[in-house]
Amino acid sequence: MSTYHRQAESTSPALWVREPDHLAYRGSREGITGLVLGRPGAAGVPVPACPGWTVRDVVGHLVEVCRAVAADAPGNLWEVPHTDSGTGLTGLLAEWERLDGRVEQVLTDSPQLRHTMMMMDAFTHELDLRGALRAPVVAAHPSYPSALDLVVRGFSISVRAHGLPALRIGTPGAEWLAGDGEPAATLHGHRHDLLRSLTGRRTLGQISELAWSAAPQTWLPAFAWGPFRPPARSVEAALAGR
Repeated sequence: MSTYHRQAESTSPALWVREPDHLAYRGSREGITGLVLGRPGAAGVPVPACPGWTVRDVVGHLVEVCRAVAADAPGNLWEVPHTDSGTGLTGLLAEWERLDGRVEQVLTDSPQLRHTMMMMDAFTHELDLRGALRAPVVAAHPSYPSALDLVVRGFSISVRAHGLPALRIGTPGAEWLAGDGEPAATLHGHRHDLLRSLTGRRTLGQISELAWSAAPQTWLPAFAWGPFRPPARSVEAALAGR
């Protein structure tokens, strides 16, 4: 088995609060709604983690993905095209809420992977928005366990595609194996740092600064996978420069 998740016996339950994906997704929707509505003028704020996009663009993307799922459209969710409908932020958020019941119905009959992809996308962008609006991250967000399971799975495919040795990935309370065979090294980090590194939100330099048991250069090419590419400039530096 190329990827696994294991709860450590000593883990505090608060570290790994796990909910069904559709409920975790709803939590991100509600969290984003409260976040942006509570900040007048948020719509036009740039989001460094999504170059060229504002807060409204990110919310528009999330609503477009939600529409696609509600319509039970085929294909990868990250391939849903981004088009500007001209709808304001408040209107987008209202539509997103209206779609909630239909999305839950569709997901109930959909493969589990689709649930998790949708949840991971929303959670990743929730973190993007929290960074752009300088809002705190929810420490025990229930999306972390399933989101990390999914992105390590994608990273594992990339490790194999690059012909790289297996890598053990660990965070307090959980452990995964990316690739095949005995791991040649271990990458350890906080769950937030791992998720941001595996979803194209950290530079190769930042990834290299995590806790590696061996030189990280061997595995760095694998961090470009699926829709994700490590940025040339850190998101945090872009925020500091505003």
